[in-house]
Amino acid sequence: MSEAVLTINSRNYGAWSLRGWLLCRYSGIDFTVETVESSDEGARSELLLLSPSLLVPRLRHGDVTAWSTVAIAEYLCEIAPERSLLPESTVDRALCRSISGEMHSGFSNLRSALPMNLKAHYEDHPIWSGPQADLDRIEAIWTERLGTSGGPFLFGRDFTVADAMFAPVCTRVKTYSVKLGAVASDYVEMIVNLPEMREWAALAARESDELEELDMEF
Repeated sequence: MSEAVLTINSRNYGAWSLRGWLLCRYSGIDFTVETVESSDEGARSELLLLSPSLLVPRLRHGDVTAWSTVAIAEYLCEIAPERSLLPESTVDRALCRSISGEMHSGFSNLRSALPMNLKAHYEDHPIWSGPQADLDRIEAIWTERLGTSGGPFLFGRDFTVADAMFAPVCTRVKTYSVKLGAVASDYVEMIVNLPEMREWAALAARESDELEELDMEF
């Protein structure tokens, strides 16, 4: 089968692009990255949360095209089961899919109030009740999972789909100086310091700043 192509948008702002890229990296698939120009109206609308549908990430692999992060994850789990992107047990697989789905479809207050921005850092950014409730729920998921699995990842020793789904939240915690408990804080530090995350952040730092709208405070 031919080499896969993953289409992304911004590395600095693109939370879904980061998720898709991490899934591809941890699946071991041979892939190249294609970036949609930030001047593209569809890409801008998506980054500004105005797009009615998610355009990226999009994975093309032979005859397969998947443009939802969940679809990409399921496809990669099918072709690379040895990479343990889903946990071993049926119970844990169901739980992994559930919390990943919750991240995929929920937490809209967090997304709009604390947009992903790897280059920015705020010490006293206001966090209102809506995004705080989302953060509380996410911290509860992390604390329960890490307490049960023993870490370092949400389902134990292997990086799973759930870790990819929550990775952009970890960057938001750092960007906006969000205060969390010890367990969640340690998880954030571990995730943002993964070699793959450092690589992504280094590339994001070289990206031009053309979306000033995403720097505004909500």
